[in-house]
Amino acid sequence: MLADSQGKPLRSCSLPVSAVAGKQITTIEGLAVGGKLTAVQQAWLDHDVPQCGYCQSGMIMAVTALLKQKPKPTDADIDAAITNICRCGTYQQIRAAIHAAANA
Repeated sequence: MLADSQGKPLRSCSLPVSAVAGKQITTIEGLAVGGKLTAVQQAWLDHDVPQCGYCQSGMIMAVTALLKQKPKPTDADIDAAITNICRCGTYQQIRAAIHAAANA
């Protein structure tokens, strides 16, 4: 997953590279600044969200976009915005991490 110049998450698995040619995008690797993790990335570690790693990039990018739009999301906001699939089922940890990042 990547984010466009407005921070809107885009699923890179279904987006041809030609669609972003010449446009500014951000990937998970571009979130940390100067080696310092973002609140979302740190919350992911603090709440033991990472398991197999299948969903991590997409989840973190989607949550980053959500928190830009809604800095204090409700559970309903999270359910509506985060549609990524976690194969390990860490949804409780994901929700806790989102709330922790929102309060950071």
